[in-house]
Amino acid sequence: MRGPPALGVVRAQALPLTRSSVQKWSPRMPAVQLLSPEGELVENPDYALTLSGTELCGLYRDMAITRRLDTEGTTLQRQGELALWAPLLGQEAAQIGSGRAARPDDHVFPCYREHGVAWTRGVDALTLMGLYRGVKHGAWDPQEHHFHLYTLVIGPPLLHAVGYAMATARRPGDSAVLSYFGDGASSQGDVAEAFTYASVNRAPIVFFCQNNQWAISTPVSRQSRAPLYRRADGWGFPGVQVDGNDVLACLAVTRSALDAARSGEGPSLIEALTYRMAPHATSDDPTRYRDTEEVRAWEAKDPLRRLRAHLIAYGHAGPDFFTDLEAETELMARRLREGVRAMPDPDPVDMFRHVYVDEHAQVGEERRMFEDLQNSFAQEETVR
Repeated sequence: MRGPPALGVVRAQALPLTRSSVQKWSPRMPAVQLLSPEGELVENPDYALTLSGTELCGLYRDMAITRRLDTEGTTLQRQGELALWAPLLGQEAAQIGSGRAARPDDHVFPCYREHGVAWTRGVDALTLMGLYRGVKHGAWDPQEHHFHLYTLVIGPPLLHAVGYAMATARRPGDSAVLSYFGDGASSQGDVAEAFTYASVNRAPIVFFCQNNQWAISTPVSRQSRAPLYRRADGWGFPGVQVDGNDVLACLAVTRSALDAARSGEGPSLIEALTYRMAPHATSDDPTRYRDTEEVRAWEAKDPLRRLRAHLIAYGHAGPDFFTDLEAETELMARRLREGVRAMPDPDPVDMFRHVYVDEHAQVGEERRMFEDLQNSFAQEETVR
């Protein structure tokens, strides 16, 4: 199943909100918010956003499908069908909101858990599964989707993104670059270098930091003594903090930043405050370092729950919408299960074949040693 075309369901107008129940936004609020955890609209004159009921339902559908894709990936890994899975549970609003803000001709550079962003760019969910099963190398065409390949090494993708943005600025057209990273990557030197190059070259790029509070087992409080968005001050470009569990705020803020980048105003940094509800990866056990009360507090800010409450309260969606959507996600999950189980088992020797274009002497020797080891197991089985 592919996602709908990028921006196919979301069109926004910068008009003031007029609902009588709208809360007043205050500059003292720590982050831009347009939708409260209870599903009430919050007025913000700098990022006013008006969406139709159909468009709001489209955003909810995106998040629901992304969540089911993610939980299915975790289940398949636990069953031994995937080698690894990087969950995004709790970060759906940050990814769908920002992903839908990008235009089709913008280029997006993900890290390794941007499954929701991949959905907005039309990347088949089964293709993601093949990557984590180890049977696909690269998996999708970055030029077809304007969505770069996943990178498991944090930090360097921002340098790649800045280089692409600098090239974009030199050729005819009206596009920008959207680059993702996490709070853990913000401690990497590559990120600082990317900020420098983007700033001095006024590159048309938006740096989108999903601050999910934990870099594996290291809390963000051990990485920075100031909010991460304030780092933009040192490089001379704008920084803004947004409620990362508010899909409307993420959409409005990212769209504004991308518009500015296309207009020649240079880079900007968005820090989306969200929370990683699941493990860092399926090889991680967050109960060893995370407090249960902290998790429960963030559960109350669940991005799907707040938009669902809004859709119901404002009459945008009824029971049939949610029932049909549940059936749709179940069909997708079944397709993913069947598709993954039909994939071939990865060949362990492939990890040596794809290191260099031409075989390196040391890698070749390691490959031969590994093959001898594998053959010894087969010989033992024959003797038995």
